[in-house]
Amino acid sequence: MSVLIDLRDDRSERVQYDDGGYPIYIRRGILSLYPDYAAPIHWHDDIEFIAVLDGEMDYNVNGAITTLRKGDGIFVNSRQLHFGFSDTRTECAFICILLHPLLLCSTPGYEWDFILPVIRSTTPYVFLNPDNGWQRDILREIYEIDQCRGQKTTPLKVQSSFSKIWSLLYENILYENPVAYERSADLTAIRNMVGFIQKNYTQKISLQDIALSGAVGQSKCCKLFARFFDLTPNTYLNRYRLGKGLELLRQSDRTVTDIALSVGFGSASYFTEIFHKFYGTSPTEYRRQYLFLDYDAI
Repeated sequence: MSVLIDLRDDRSERVQYDDGGYPIYIRRGILSLYPDYAAPIHWHDDIEFIAVLDGEMDYNVNGAITTLRKGDGIFVNSRQLHFGFSDTRTECAFICILLHPLLLCSTPGYEWDFILPVIRSTTPYVFLNPDNGWQRDILREIYEIDQCRGQKTTPLKVQSSFSKIWSLLYENILYENPVAYERSADLTAIRNMVGFIQKNYTQKISLQDIALSGAVGQSKCCKLFARFFDLTPNTYLNRYRLGKGLELLRQSDRTVTDIALSVGFGSASYFTEIFHKFYGTSPTEYRRQYLFLDYDAI
């Protein structure tokens, strides 16, 4: 069963918190449950923490890619464009935690003096290295949060750990500044263009359409996709369509032609050609292999 992330038109995530009364999301996941071993590109106001339990994956934040291996983690600041993936389809087991900064804003003073300086800092993310003292301490708190999920006192324990993490972030990233911040105008443009593609992928889309959605010229559009994703806009569009095609091949008995047309390809032959180029097999063979593996696992 694939993992589905509920996204708004602007690619911000509708986070399904564990308890409606507290903005806390704690999950364990594996990368293979995402279509084509890649989460959709998205953003949210929440702070995100990832800790890798086994395997590895790459993590893209505003176009900067970091490889996370067993024991590593990452802190992703609020409102950053991000997603985890594996181009080699390598399995990865991980903890994912989303916490809204409101958990720490008990008074306006806390918000202005300690919360906003980190959110507005020049650090969109921090790679968490278990060999680094303060980063190891953050990873330890991530594991503590994971262990307390589902308890009556979970919100209290999470708030305590989140406060410790925030103190470490405040004391370190405001001074170390390990990652340059992308210009907000470029980030807004790429968000809008990605959102346009992911909302309209079933329709015929031109480079001009994509560029207009980001209020940039076609040349700037291509440069932004290259900088953020190391892809052309058309390649990004085709890969997104292929990902949707993979979902349908796995979860339905629709024909290849029907799937090809429903995800925006002009014909089954072109869908098959692009599918084989990216995955080294045909849609029909992929479905057969997937169903065989699924049956064999039961």
